[in-house]
This record gives sequence, structure tokens and C-alpha cells, in this order.
Amino acid sequence: MDETISNANEILLPYLMTYGMNVLGALIILIIGFWIAGRVKKMVLKLFTKYEQLDHTLGTFLASLARYTIIVVTILAVLQKFGFETTSLLAVLGAAGLAVGLALQGTLSNLAAGVMLMIFQPFRIGDFVEAGGKSGTVKAINLFITELATGDNIQFLIPNGQIWGNAITNVSAHPTRRVDITMGVSYDADINAAMNILLATIGEDERIFKDPEPFMGVSNLGDSSVDIVVRVWCNASDYWGVKFALTKKFKEQFDANGIDIPFPTRTVYSINATS
Repeated sequence: MDETISNANEILLPYLMTYGMNVLGALIILIIGFWIAGRVKKMVLKLFTKYEQLDHTLGTFLASLARYTIIVVTILAVLQKFGFETTSLLAVLGAAGLAVGLALQGTLSNLAAGVMLMIFQPFRIGDFVEAGGKSGTVKAINLFITELATGDNIQFLIPNGQIWGNAITNVSAHPTRRVDITMGVSYDADINAAMNILLATIGEDERIFKDPEPFMGVSNLGDSSVDIVVRVWCNASDYWGVKFALTKKFKEQFDANGIDIPFPTRTVYSINATS
């Protein structure tokens, strides 16, 4: 009996030592792998929290992506420890990933575009933009869609792929803007007097910058009017207020000083035909 037990121990002990070491090694790999995955996730989140210009949504996505990538590598290392052929498993996973990628091609395209928008940040929440064929204020930027709201508060949900693949106009990108207004006066009017009136009106608005100084010049000799272009600079937030106010004041000052703003006219000549 003792001899049988001794023989069994001699046979089983090498297997137990071998597989026991494999199990111990697998546990160590799992512990270290999951610890590294958690640390990397925290580091990525901390990086995106530290720098305000980096988008938090993108940080969460990249942190989770890094964590699960390390976990997958860890699991593959554990399987290899027990003698599994990971090469064939990787081939199967690659084929499955390709099939899923083809099925979700449009969705993945929007995801990639969303990541690019968050990295390069051509616009931010609160900016007024023209993107994806729509205009409005940016309300939200997600990984798949961007939300815009028009001036009359209509919501647009635009796939990110349509935005990143086309031209983007960001009206709010710079803190200052130039206001251009064209005023037409009649050919009988005193152009210099009209321009002095416009310049005096501009000087009364404190929102208009002195530097760069306002510009004024005759831009066109039209069919029925001499066109004077006015260009002034102001804060981007004051753009529409300045434009509307100046247009109104220009008209009022022209009326008060007898400067005519002409309307299109047509002269008809009648020729009597002789028999």
C-alpha cells in the first residue's frame, strides 16, 4: 500500500508541480495585468482632467479603450501559459472584428470622426458654426453625433462623419469680428458730407473699436446709387447689436441731414414712329 502511494506521488507530483506553477503564474499575470489596466485608465482620466482643452468624453472613451486592451492582452497571456495556441484565436478574433467593422462601417466612421473632432477641436460647446450643411450653436459633442440649436431653438443632430468630412465655419472662433455695412446715396448727394455723417455716427457707439480704426470708402457706382462701404471692428458678442444699431442710425442721420437713399429707377423713352 505504501509502495502504491509512493509510486502515485512520484507520478502525480511532477504534474502538480508543473500545473501548480502554471496556475500560480497565471494568477500573477492576471493580478499584474488588471492592476496595470486600472492604473493606465486612471492616468488617462487624470491627463484629460488636468488639461481643460481636452474633452472629458474623449478621455473616458480612451481610458476605457486602454483598460480593455490591456485586459485582453492579459487574458491571452494567461491562455498561452496553459498551452493554448493564441495565434489561431487572434485570427478568429480578427475575422470577427472585420465582419463587425464592415457591418458597422457607418457607425465606426462617425466614431472616428467624433474622436478627431474632440482631439483637434475645430469648435467648442457654445460656438456658432456652419457644419454638415446646418448652422447653429453647438450644444453637445458626442462620439457619434453633434447637436446644434438654431437661433429659433430648433435642434439638429448631425452625424460626426458628415461634419468632419466637409468644410466647417466657426463664427465664434475669434473674440472680435468686423461689421460690414453698405449705404447707398444718390448721385446728387454730397459724398463727403455723407461720409462725415457716417463717421460721426460710428463715433457715438462705444462698442466699436478705435483700433483697428473704422474704414470707409466708395465701393461701387451703381445704377442708381453711389455705394459707401463701412467697416468697423467690435467684440464677437456685439456683432449683431452693432450691425442692427448702425444700420438704423445711418438711415436716421441721412434723413435728418437731407441725404437721399435712392431706390432703383428706370427711364423710359418713347419714340413716335413715322409712317
